[in-house]
Amino acid sequence: MHFSPSRRTTLITMAAWGLGALATAAHAAPLSEIQARKTLNVGIQTDYPPYGFIDASLKPQGSDVATAELIAKQMGVKLNIVTVTSPARIPALQAGKVDLIISSMGKNPEREKVVDFSISYAPFFSGIYAAKGLTIHQFSDLAGKSVAVTRGSLQDDALTKLAPLGTQIKRFEDDTATIASFVTGQSQVLAHSAAVAGLTMQRNPKLDTEYKLLLTDVPCFIGVAKGNKELLDQVNVILRTAKADGSLNAISQKYLGRPLGNLPE
Repeated sequence: MHFSPSRRTTLITMAAWGLGALATAAHAAPLSEIQARKTLNVGIQTDYPPYGFIDASLKPQGSDVATAELIAKQMGVKLNIVTVTSPARIPALQAGKVDLIISSMGKNPEREKVVDFSISYAPFFSGIYAAKGLTIHQFSDLAGKSVAVTRGSLQDDALTKLAPLGTQIKRFEDDTATIASFVTGQSQVLAHSAAVAGLTMQRNPKLDTEYKLLLTDVPCFIGVAKGNKELLDQVNVILRTAKADGSLNAISQKYLGRPLGNLPE
């Protein structure tokens, strides 16, 4: 049987997708296997505070690490953290290198084609950050204060809508310049994502910075290999229980500096 070049390309592509799906299914460790080996392998970014980072004693810390520890404990197994980068998170799951991805990952239609997602477990947000001694309880308190933000960012859009008249919005062309303005004292307030603000606070402890107000808010989800329903169901049971008993809220308060909030399923 003969096919046109375009038809042959299509068939090769379909075959490759099929083999990929089979490989993913073959590598996905079911719940029973995880329980038998007594180890849960979790992919986490450790260069992304406050979600995942390495502390002064070289120990992994952060809200994602604490969530992974909670899940492993409830499953009665040992936690093995596998360090991943953002682009390598899903490939690591598909290759069977990890059982779960807990790495401040958002959910979108493209990712849902290749990964199953748990219910949400943490907020991923942008906020207003400033020194603890600077009084900012509501957006009206920004009047008369200088706020550093990256031009055209989600934070810029939100800040433009929420900041009162009299706020000195200082827009910069990139994140480096935005952060430098805040760190050097040229701006009193920083408007940025929790991850970038967390890294800035970690590197500049003398600034005594804290989270003040919420700008934007989207949830994080745990990634599970496609079709691994038993493991996914177990993770969701643990997360729902941890939401109900306040465990996840305590993790959010400790590492993100804010309550868990009303996260969607």
